[in-house]
Amino acid sequence: MPYFSPRIKGRYKMKHIKKYIFDLLDPTEQESKLERYIDIFIISLIILNVVMVIADTFQLPQYIKDIFNVLEVFSVVVFTIEYLLRLWTSNYLYPGLSAPKACIKYIFSFMAVIDLLAILPFYLPFIFPIDLRVLRTIRVIRLFRLFKVNRYTNSLSIIAKVFKSKASQLISSVFVVGLLMIISSVLMYSIENPVQPEVFKNAFSGLWWAVATFTTVGYGDIYPITGAGKILSAIIAMLGIGLVAVPTGIISAGFIENISDEKEEEKHYCPYCGKKID
Repeated sequence: MPYFSPRIKGRYKMKHIKKYIFDLLDPTEQESKLERYIDIFIISLIILNVVMVIADTFQLPQYIKDIFNVLEVFSVVVFTIEYLLRLWTSNYLYPGLSAPKACIKYIFSFMAVIDLLAILPFYLPFIFPIDLRVLRTIRVIRLFRLFKVNRYTNSLSIIAKVFKSKASQLISSVFVVGLLMIISSVLMYSIENPVQPEVFKNAFSGLWWAVATFTTVGYGDIYPITGAGKILSAIIAMLGIGLVAVPTGIISAGFIENISDEKEEEKHYCPYCGKKID
């Protein structure tokens, strides 16, 4: 039986612990009960934090605020430990890179940035002297914790996948809508400014009208009073019904395609053992 020094044994044991922690934080499809419990705990904590951020905007009794402060500290401790553990085990996430390079790549990844933004508002006042009004604004960043749910459910991943696959079509449709908004705002300014100089002060005033009309919201705070302006407004409103719905149709088509691809992929796997059928 080969002899291993205590140092080598210690490294071997530490490597297994590191891999075990990585598997707990990034479970596979066949996750264990412990992995499932960790997922449920983190998701529950994220939802609780979002509820606390919303509740914080109300006038609450002091004892409720004290409870929220304790829960906030507990959440930050949990999320900080999670962030550091993910950073420590990042070489398993990027197996082709060395440990330092894997850490750097992880730090600048989207989910790592979200993790950092989730805990940053708590630590900033200890590092920099911040005005209370600024602090209240920064604390809103805690809502980024909601995006952490993406790790524990594939819902947001599906949305991101659809947007990515339809990016060029969405950009084209948004560009066309934006171009028409600018043209219509300048036209409306040219028509209405002579009779309503206090309302249509510049092209940007017309742009606000164009956005409200194109999206068929119609706030009523700014509207044309001339005949030509009313005709233009009617045309823009009718165009808006169709054009603003185009991105919605593209996204809907993307979801349908994604569902069809998933169903097609499921056909290649055994429904009982989950293994791929050749």
